[in-house]
Amino acid sequence: MHLSYCTNVHPAEDLAGIIDQLDTYALPIRHRLDADVLGLGLWLAAPAAAGLADSPEDRRRLRRELDARGLEVVTLNGFPYEAFQAPVVKLGVYYPDWTSRERLDYTLRLARILTDLMPDTASYGSVSSLPIAWRTPWDGSRAAAAFGHLDELARGLARIESETGRKVRVGFEPEPGCLIENTTQAAALLAGVDTERLGVCLDLAHLAVAWEDPAQALDRLRTAGVPVVKVQVSAALQADDPLAAVDVLRAYVEPRFMHQTRSQAGEATDDLDAALDRKLDGPWRVHYHVPLHAEPSAPLTSTVPVLRSALRELLASSDCEHYDVETYTWGVLPSEQRPEDAAGLADGIAAELAFAHNLLASAGAPDPASAFSSQAVNR
Repeated sequence: MHLSYCTNVHPAEDLAGIIDQLDTYALPIRHRLDADVLGLGLWLAAPAAAGLADSPEDRRRLRRELDARGLEVVTLNGFPYEAFQAPVVKLGVYYPDWTSRERLDYTLRLARILTDLMPDTASYGSVSSLPIAWRTPWDGSRAAAAFGHLDELARGLARIESETGRKVRVGFEPEPGCLIENTTQAAALLAGVDTERLGVCLDLAHLAVAWEDPAQALDRLRTAGVPVVKVQVSAALQADDPLAAVDVLRAYVEPRFMHQTRSQAGEATDDLDAALDRKLDGPWRVHYHVPLHAEPSAPLTSTVPVLRSALRELLASSDCEHYDVETYTWGVLPSEQRPEDAAGLADGIAAELAFAHNLLASAGAPDPASAFSSQAVNR
C-alpha cells in the first residue's frame, strides 16, 4: 500500500518550480512526520509533462531529486491539464476532455514519465483522469471520439509496458456534474474497456456528495468488472440544516473552483452559490474538499464518517494499492482556516497525512509503504 498527498495544491507548472516545491513543502512535511519516505501524488501540468516526456535526462534528474529527499511517486494526478491554481478555474478544469486528442496525448506522456519515477518495488503506477467529460454538450459523435481515445489509451499503455516492463493503469474519477458522476454511471460506461489497464479513481469526497453508500458502490463496480486503481482520500463539506447555516456557507463561496451541491433528496446545482440562491432543502453535501483532520466552521460538518466507512470496505474487498490525500482547496478556505504561509500549509498537509494514516490503520490496513512514525491525530 502507498499513501501520498497530491501536489495539485501547489501552482508550479515547470520542472524548476516542481523541484522548488519539493524543498518548500514535501521535505518539511516528511520531517514533520518523521518519515523515512513520503509519498507524493505528483501533478504535472501539460507543459511540464511535455518537456519531461521529451527529455530522458530531465526525467532522470527529477527521479534523482525525489530520491535525494526521500520522496516516492507511484501515482500522478492527470485530471487538471494546466493552471489548476489560477484565480478562476471552474469549468475549465474539465477541458480538454476525452473527446480531444490533447487529453489522450497528455495522459500517455504522464504514463511514460511515471515508469521512470516510480520505485522498482511498486507493482504498478496509476494516473487519475477526468470522468470522460462534463455532462454537456454530449452526443453520439462526442461519445465515439471519447471511447475511441480510450481504446487508443489502452493500446498505448500496453505498448509502454512492453517497452519498459512497468505497468501503468489509468483511473477515471467520477465527479458531480460530469458524464460519469457516480459508480452507477462508471459501471455502465466503463464495463467494456480494457479493465486490465483502465478503471476508476474513487474520490471519497465525490462518493459522499453523490450520496452513495460505499458498500453498494464497491459492489456495483465489482459486479461490472471495473477495478478501483486509485483512491483519493478526501472529505466534502456537509450542511445538515443549510438554511440555518447560510452565513457560514457563504464564506465557502469563492471564485476559483466548482462546488457542486447535492441534497439528500436528489436536488442538484453546479455551484454552492446557486444552491444558496435556490434554498434547496437539506441536508446538503458540497463538492468542497475540506481538511481531513479539522472540522469545518460550525454548524457545518464534513463527510469523514463516509470516508471511514469507504476505507473499511475498500480494505476488505479491493486490491487497490494507491491512496492519495487530495485537499487542493487550502488556498480558498475561509480566511480563519487558511494557512498564512508555506510553513502553515506544510503543517496542515502533515496533519492530514497523519490523520489518513491513522484512518487506514484503524480500518485494518497494513502499514503503507510510505509509512511514518507520527503521533495519532484525533478527531
